[in-house]
Amino acid sequence: MIALTLAEVAAAVGGTLDGADPDALVTGPVEVDSRKVSPGGLFAAFVGEHVDGHDYAATAVGAGAVAVLASRPVGVPAVLVDSVVEALGRLARTVVARAEDTAVVALTGSAGKTSTKDLIAQLLQRHGETVYPPGSLNNEIGHPMTALRVEAGTRHLVMEMGARHKGDIEYLTSITPPRVGVVLNVGTAHVGEFGSKEAIAEAKGELVEALPADGAAILNADDRLVRAMASRTKAKVVLFGESPDAHVRATDVRLDATGRPSFTLTTPAGSAPVQLRLYGEHHVSNALAAAAVAVELGMSVDDTAAALGEAGALSRWRMEVVDRADGLTVVNDAYNANPDSMRAALRALVSMGGRGPERRRTWAVLGEMRELGEESLAEHDAIGRLAVRLDVTKLVAVGGREAACMELGARNEGSWGEESVLVSDADAAVELLRSQLRPGDVVLVKASRSVGLEKVAEALLADGGAAR
Repeated sequence: MIALTLAEVAAAVGGTLDGADPDALVTGPVEVDSRKVSPGGLFAAFVGEHVDGHDYAATAVGAGAVAVLASRPVGVPAVLVDSVVEALGRLARTVVARAEDTAVVALTGSAGKTSTKDLIAQLLQRHGETVYPPGSLNNEIGHPMTALRVEAGTRHLVMEMGARHKGDIEYLTSITPPRVGVVLNVGTAHVGEFGSKEAIAEAKGELVEALPADGAAILNADDRLVRAMASRTKAKVVLFGESPDAHVRATDVRLDATGRPSFTLTTPAGSAPVQLRLYGEHHVSNALAAAAVAVELGMSVDDTAAALGEAGALSRWRMEVVDRADGLTVVNDAYNANPDSMRAALRALVSMGGRGPERRRTWAVLGEMRELGEESLAEHDAIGRLAVRLDVTKLVAVGGREAACMELGARNEGSWGEESVLVSDADAAVELLRSQLRPGDVVLVKASRSVGLEKVAEALLADGGAAR
């Protein structure tokens, strides 16, 4: 973190000092877990559902924290505020404002945010110090926590922005005003909260509205709701996708025998071949978005293509592919799920299975997609039907009503019979798989995060495997 005195911290957050030296210097980092505090840091005391951070204030100061950001006196040096969440955002805004040479890149979308954020970060790291969140820390707490890691020498700050309500992204952009904004897609994730895709697009578009006139809006040319956001920004518009009029586009897209895509990256500055290490054709769009950002910030096309070819998956349980010693392949994509990402994962599974006489058996172990509102049953039915149309060898639907609807959709789509099955939970799925899997099979595991279906993948790998 850029160094601030406690007096400056208090002024930034609108707080008051309690037993603290106003000249004491906070050099960071800011932590919400007292066990992670290091000398010179600041401890933010949140009141959680089960734990009150104020109870650990003395422990944090004993570990070297200069003070505690708190909503009540804690008996040790503190900056007292009405809301620790809001104060954290204000402090992050102050730090980012002082980092005048740091280019802020923000991205949003219904699917692919974390994977694309990881790609952008890996590309930009080649051209300077880059700060980005681990995993998907994209809410009102994780977002400022990431921004507070910015230092004087930080060249890029890459931020992922999620939204469950209108105004969420507007708030996040007020903390880290972006110079480059990326909108990947508008799908049905959280449609239960928003009511329609158009309402989701309205919320996602808050990102491009926050861009300055000398900034850049990187928009998906293949998504009509995203493309329409061009009218909502005063920034330069850069379109990416496979559409012929996209400024950054992919041609000659191919998948190798393992499901890894290659393509020709074409930009106004030239073209170059790309071979991704990531699995699934859906990563082509993510790679194009990342390439558009990199080129916009001064990277050459050749350097961008080379960096894309070297980039890997940084965040866990997102198309995480592991081969067991017996040749079984487990694809753990259980971090989250919505209809768009579920369709992409199924297509990736089929491509990994291959074609012809050497084709491998493919298993889709799928759980509930949550927050779909009135469309939930129809969307689960559609995923079951898609599994049949893609010729997945066997669908294992895990869970209750929604999973049953998915399995019924598969049965209604074709005469699958024993090719689809409904099981009650992860343990039942593991028992079934262990009795029926054969060496060489490919197993996809995917569901919304709260379902906890990663347990299935972990159980299948319990006998040992080597990540590839």
